[in-house]
Amino acid sequence: MKKNRTDNFSKFANQKKGAAIKEAFKQEKRKIKAEAREKGEAIRAAQGEKKKGGRDTSSEIRDKKKVDSNPETRIPKLESRNSKPESRNSNPETQSMPLNKFIAHSGVCGRREAAELVKEGKVTVNGDKIFEPGYKVSDIDKVVVKGKRVFLQKNSVYILLNKPKDFITTSNDPQGRKTVLDLIKGATTERVYPVGRLDRNTTGVLILTNDGELAQKLTHPSFEVKKIYEVTLDKPVAKNDLDQIASGITLEDGFVAADSVGYANTKDKHIVGIEIHSGKNRIVRRIFEHLGYDVKALDRVMFANLTKKNVERSKWRYLNEKEVRLLKFMNNSFVRKQKG
Repeated sequence: MKKNRTDNFSKFANQKKGAAIKEAFKQEKRKIKAEAREKGEAIRAAQGEKKKGGRDTSSEIRDKKKVDSNPETRIPKLESRNSKPESRNSNPETQSMPLNKFIAHSGVCGRREAAELVKEGKVTVNGDKIFEPGYKVSDIDKVVVKGKRVFLQKNSVYILLNKPKDFITTSNDPQGRKTVLDLIKGATTERVYPVGRLDRNTTGVLILTNDGELAQKLTHPSFEVKKIYEVTLDKPVAKNDLDQIASGITLEDGFVAADSVGYANTKDKHIVGIEIHSGKNRIVRRIFEHLGYDVKALDRVMFANLTKKNVERSKWRYLNEKEVRLLKFMNNSFVRKQKG
């Protein structure tokens, strides 16, 4: 049996605290920023000519500045590659903004950190590497940060719900049964929908959002997002069955193996913790039913990096900016492996 990493499930919600740790982190962050700033300035200086396609030498640039500063020789500026047509800015949907602001509003990081990313040459716009944080872009531009395209958030909503039993994980139910949307009434005027599904009688962590791109990532098999469940069975689970679940079993729709499995409490072998990344329908229930057990209760205690800590059953809360950022960039702490 694999090492049990789910005992009591408490450590998944633990966070380091302490003023000393925070201060040390701040100092280290300042040091890294200073070094990155110096590096970015050096890169910008070295590649300044390349940005204009090698057409202007340093002396030519200086000569141009002299001409531009003389009122008698000043000529009208032509529309630059960075300027936006007037009609483009007239539409609120495509209003331009500085590149670092765009990145910050995409949930990647704060504006200062975004500016550093730009200066370090880690950002491209429509395929071109940009070094100026103030470069104007809009949501019709293709902005890529460290190899990943980012999108401007427009009233995006992210909600974590601690789902109770007897609620359907769907936006609406033709049979008139209660849905998870009934539990978050008043939370937002935006149209949100659940990410993935939990069975009617399965409880625990459920995300609801109107961010379709993020929802698609979190449910796509290629990312293999971590899920941890607490399973209560009708009888004690034999150790050899846990070994078999860890090694893998073959169900009617194929082979599946848990990433980790073990007793949640060694004194009560009716309750088992299982970590699994498979997104197959009713996968946890079917694993135990295949081995002859009846699942009495199934509770998802973690999804990606999110737990139901401090969220009572049937209650919900908004995700904070850091949580959203980690989800958007598929943090390695909860993604088993990434494929291109």
